[in-house]
Order: sequence, then C-alpha cells, then structure tokens
Amino acid sequence: MALLSKKDTNLIMDPLADNNPITIQVLGICSALAITAELKASLVMAVSVIFVLGAGNVVISLMRNIIPSKIRIIVQLIVVATLVIIVDQVLKAYQYELSKTLAVFVGLIITNCIIMGRFEAFALANGPWRSFLDGIGNSLGYGVILIIVGFFRELLGSGTLFGIPVLGDPIEKTGLYATGYENNGFMIIPPAALIVVGIIIWVQRSRNPALVEEN
Repeated sequence: MALLSKKDTNLIMDPLADNNPITIQVLGICSALAITAELKASLVMAVSVIFVLGAGNVVISLMRNIIPSKIRIIVQLIVVATLVIIVDQVLKAYQYELSKTLAVFVGLIITNCIIMGRFEAFALANGPWRSFLDGIGNSLGYGVILIIVGFFRELLGSGTLFGIPVLGDPIEKTGLYATGYENNGFMIIPPAALIVVGIIIWVQRSRNPALVEEN
C-alpha cells in the first residue's frame, strides 16, 4: 500500500506549484522582501517555517476537539510562539551571527499569514497526519520561493552565493568582472524582491493559463 494517497500527495505538491502561498495566495510577502538579500538567510528562514508550520499543524490538529472556539486564535498564537522561541534559541546556539540578522524576522513568523491561515483553515478540521502534510507542503512552497528570490538577489546584487564569491573579485577585476560586469546594487534592496517574485508569477501563469485571473 502506498504511503501517500493521491489526496495526500496533492497536499504537498499543490503548494509547490499551482497553489503556492506566495505567488498564488499572495501570503508571506513581507519576509520575501525583507530577508532574501542573502541566500543563507533565505534558506534558514525557509527551514524555520517548515519546522514551525509542520509541527504547529500537528499540535493544533491534536488539540482541535478541546480548543474552545472563542479562544482558538489565542491558542494558535501560543503554539506558534512556543515553536518560534525554539527556533530562535537553536539559531542563537548554532548560528549566532545569522540569528542577529534574522532576529526580528524570526519573531515575526508568529504573525505569518501562511501559518495562522493553515492552522485556521486546515489543522482545525483535519487529523494530525494530513495536517502535517499540509504544513510541510505549504511551508515548502513558501521556502522554494524564498530560496529562488534569495539566489538571484545575492548572485546579481553581490556576486556571491552563501557569501562565497562565484563571479570573481570585483576589486581585483577577475572572473566575470574582467569583462566589465558590475554588481547590480538595486538587487540588494527590498523592491528587487518584488520584481523577482513578479517574474516568477509571470512564468507560472505563462505555463498554466488557468491561473490567469479574468476581469
């Protein structure tokens, strides 16, 4: 027997393409603008959200029958805040310099629309296993966009990936810089993320016309 049914597989695959949280649902845009100037920061934020949403969905699902309706939002905030604190402490223990860069944005995971939306729309109405798959799928869809945006912003804006020069030395004029190429400083600032996300949205809709909204 297959581990995942077709419906379960769709919970993971749909957010990676035709129902992506950022490019289709237009959620989680703030972090896509704020922390994607560096690929490493994008990757760490993606992994953090995968942990928080995957684990959070399971916890909310397990508690769904005992959470009073009137305080469900408060309970959801407590669950996500606890998981975010765990992420923050782990970053401080193993990636202290990066944790200082991401400090504010890791804390803002608590208010990420994607997380609260999946708690409310899915975890409260489904069992732990399907809620876990939904959390993993949506957080992967979110993370993939962050990594793509971070890749192009760091490469074109700084000429590096994970802080490692890949296009040559801009001061010594080696590698690609020897041809006259210069880093595009615009790519380092937040508006550049909107342009990259916009290009991704255009590519998605070009590949699948069904995603194009009719007026």
